[in-house]
Amino acid sequence: MKKQFIILSLSFLVLVISGCKKDFLLEKEDYSGVNEEVFKDPVLARNYVDYIYYLILPGNNAQSLSWNIATGGNIQFAQTTEEFAGQTNWNNPAWASVSYLNGHALGYFGAAVSSSIANNTWTRMKQINLFLDNIDKHGLSDEIKNPLKGQMYFWRAWQYFDLVRLYGGVPLILTAQDPIADRGNLEVQRSKTSQCFDQIVKDLDMAISLLPAKWDAANWSRINGGAAAAFKGRVLLTYASPLFNRTDDVTKWQKAYDACKEAKTLLEANGFSLFSSGGTANGTAWGNMWFTEANNPEAVIVYGYNNSITAGQLKNNGWEQACRPKDIGGAGSLSPTKQMVESFPMKDGKMPGASSYNYDASKFYKNRDPRFYKTFAFNGAIWPYKQSSSYKMWSYRWWKNTSEAKPSWTTEKLGANTSGIYIAKSTSPNADNTTGNAGTFVYSGTDVMEMRFAEVVLNLAEAAIGINNLSEGKDLIKSIRERAGVENLDGDYGLADAASRDQLFAAVLNERKVEFAYEGKRFFDLRRWMLFNDDFGTCTRLGLTPLNGTRRSGYNITVKKLDGTRYTSGSASADPLVKSSTGTAPLINRDSTFATESAYYNYLDYLYDNFFVVSEKDDLESTNPSTWTFKWFNEYYFFGLNNTILNASPYLQQTIGWDGLNGAGTFDPLQ
Repeated sequence: MKKQFIILSLSFLVLVISGCKKDFLLEKEDYSGVNEEVFKDPVLARNYVDYIYYLILPGNNAQSLSWNIATGGNIQFAQTTEEFAGQTNWNNPAWASVSYLNGHALGYFGAAVSSSIANNTWTRMKQINLFLDNIDKHGLSDEIKNPLKGQMYFWRAWQYFDLVRLYGGVPLILTAQDPIADRGNLEVQRSKTSQCFDQIVKDLDMAISLLPAKWDAANWSRINGGAAAAFKGRVLLTYASPLFNRTDDVTKWQKAYDACKEAKTLLEANGFSLFSSGGTANGTAWGNMWFTEANNPEAVIVYGYNNSITAGQLKNNGWEQACRPKDIGGAGSLSPTKQMVESFPMKDGKMPGASSYNYDASKFYKNRDPRFYKTFAFNGAIWPYKQSSSYKMWSYRWWKNTSEAKPSWTTEKLGANTSGIYIAKSTSPNADNTTGNAGTFVYSGTDVMEMRFAEVVLNLAEAAIGINNLSEGKDLIKSIRERAGVENLDGDYGLADAASRDQLFAAVLNERKVEFAYEGKRFFDLRRWMLFNDDFGTCTRLGLTPLNGTRRSGYNITVKKLDGTRYTSGSASADPLVKSSTGTAPLINRDSTFATESAYYNYLDYLYDNFFVVSEKDDLESTNPSTWTFKWFNEYYFFGLNNTILNASPYLQQTIGWDGLNGAGTFDPLQ
């Protein structure tokens, strides 16, 4: 029989989820892949729904903030932006052209049927459809089944949207296919993109109607009606954006505006809002939102984690360990770029050069947006954890001799990340680095807000700008800045010069870049606005710089003497800023005691002025670092189907711009 990548003929096994019956296993196997007892028992029906969460959400030890299911759970999409350096399939200058045989033909669309159960796009879709096909047939009350159905409609919409924003139209399969009974109707073609968006919205409307607007604390992180409404706003905003809306059709912006407005209203009526600590608007309040659960008003869609150390119950968040330096037990595997650091405004909301504050590149951390200090850990920054509330992150280097091209010695004895600056966002001051079998900082239970109320606000702001409600859009951006603690020196939180529609579009995209840095949003913002290059004029239109042809870089912090010359030492252990056993430091003691944090940072300024040299680190890219530049093909705005998919399902149309088994692609993702 011809293999069909969309069709699955396998039995359904419910994996153990917290709160589920551990002995639950379906007893019979058939092509529908389901036992009708599941739909008669409320507990088993809920277990089925929980299994779908398990299939879709990040797994144990995922680098969760920048994690993406479409790339197999890694951070490659984030590396295809300013956020992280690193060569991926979508910035690789080695590709001469796009081809369905190359790795840049994203494999997320689907996979050929295998002999074992696999968690991929269409297995998830089939399990959702099986549930929706059967849940109404076996007598469960509406009170029990409707919230379960609502969650499944949401996840079907979520899965379809994730496909459509990457590929354009895909096959719409809304019932579980039976490879025996449906043998003659299995070759489902790609639906138009517009039809897919219509179906996604229809599913989300069903979810909103069936779900409670907000769950109780016992159901923290379960999808509710407010989440479905907010997600609908994200969907329609994407459809209104230039990637899908080449003619700037205002009616699409209006639909997005209406959905975002309804979502914000519904959420606010149920206690959702921008997170604040006791009404205080500052960077500390903003940073604390990551560690508040259950009653967090910012958390609209949440990925739940625990800090269990018991095998079989592990659902630890791998972000903490990935962020932390190796010298204190972290992995040091995440390397933010200088370009991302420079994206953050000054504390008056204006960029360096336009700010009321003088910007000094040699002290790049001074007078920045309060969110800067909760997003990055720079050389000398206080970055506490459970065992060290005053821990300071040092990443400077010094020279073995005066003739070295690169300094040999470093504070980071166990190895450094590649960019000389670290990510502090969503790292906990109570993170535990107690050594265990799996290393340190491993057992983090910090939940991840996949969608925050701030996104609802900025989605509405962008849609308002789209329909020329410019003052409303600007006020919404200002509310985000006010909450963050940005100063209001110009009466507009740094936005006084943004007046036109395009200036405000640029402002909202820049605000998203800062507010949602490393939260998995930037790649999709760049795609939906076609900002990787300026071939479509969007960069020129918004006054933004395209990524294509650029390099990502980091920071070198080296030590100098008071006379400005290099500090050299024949010993790696002779740290110039640390007291030796004799009680003196070669240059100055970095670890003096200070009465306040403010006093310490004043002293840090003195160290930067007199003992540190800040320069650009330009060797971050993994391949040919001296010549590497970011290379983007316009075909990546709508990915093509790869060789595996086309071989398994040769009837599927390839995307225009991509080649395939039958020649040039013919599927138009703009229809």
